[in-house]
Amino acid sequence: MIRRALPLLALALAMLTGCATPPRDTGEAPWISGRLSLRAQATATQAGQSLSAGFELQGDGQRGELRLHSPLGTRLATARWAPGLAVLATAEGESRFQDLDTLSSQALGEVLPLAALPDWLAGRPWAGAAHQDIEGGFEQLGWQIVLARRAEGWIEARRLAPPSVWLRVKLDEPA
Repeated sequence: MIRRALPLLALALAMLTGCATPPRDTGEAPWISGRLSLRAQATATQAGQSLSAGFELQGDGQRGELRLHSPLGTRLATARWAPGLAVLATAEGESRFQDLDTLSSQALGEVLPLAALPDWLAGRPWAGAAHQDIEGGFEQLGWQIVLARRAEGWIEARRLAPPSVWLRVKLDEPA
């Protein structure tokens, strides 16, 4: 079950080593850390999945790194991305993709808005797409981002169209 759910988690949060590896230094941006829970509804062609992990994220939709950890601190996956390249490294090896959308599409069979995730965790809409303010948050890219408990460190993202996907994040240091 964990092997099957790992790609989903690595992508939702996921995102993303050799000659063509994106640089590890993502600038002076601070690391964001916390815990996340991801649940995807079953479809006719894919079983439902859920997984929880700790994470560390640095960067933005253009360039960054995401590390996912088990509850015991074991690294599950590392994702790095830069323009033209997204890399997902797990215990099973490394996979390279031309961008975050391709990474999520190949691993999940559908595109998830991984480039927007750093902004969403910062409590703001991603600058790369239009958004609509709603009570307690905003909607963007077909997702509803709930920020009502952001001061306590909680952020929720729910995909509005089927199949349903829920991402719940508890930040270690809320802003």
